[in-house]
Amino acid sequence: MAEKIGKNMILINAPFGMSRSFKMIPVTLDCPYVECIFSTEDKIMVVISKAMKQAYHMLPKLDDNGDAIPVKGKPRVNKKELKEERRLVDTFSEFYLMTPEEISGFVHSFAINSKEFPFEEFMKEKEEAKSNLFVSEKPELVKEMPK
Repeated sequence: MAEKIGKNMILINAPFGMSRSFKMIPVTLDCPYVECIFSTEDKIMVVISKAMKQAYHMLPKLDDNGDAIPVKGKPRVNKKELKEERRLVDTFSEFYLMTPEEISGFVHSFAINSKEFPFEEFMKEKEEAKSNLFVSEKPELVKEMPK
């Protein structure tokens, strides 16, 4: 029995860092993705798959009570104040869509509200207001110098 691919996510507004963005969340159980997040700063979409993989991560080292163990003596190079250990952890696979064409195609393939939701507005480059930063010509007071 083949699973239906596509049109099983919905676009929603979401914060990303300190700016407004959008994300896609599943609306059916057969959706192959956990979520998709658009980075307005980098203009890429992170697609988090339900496929699991194992990866090493640094995690706080715990004592017998389950409390994190503080570092003794000289501070660590990474400025962390807790002991850490490297552990193999199950994590979701991530994929990155880099071009506007890939992102738009993916959104239209998977989001049921892609025609109504203005996601492409987030993908546009914001133009800097250069006129506010630089004066292109002399101010009115100094255009003509007295002789």
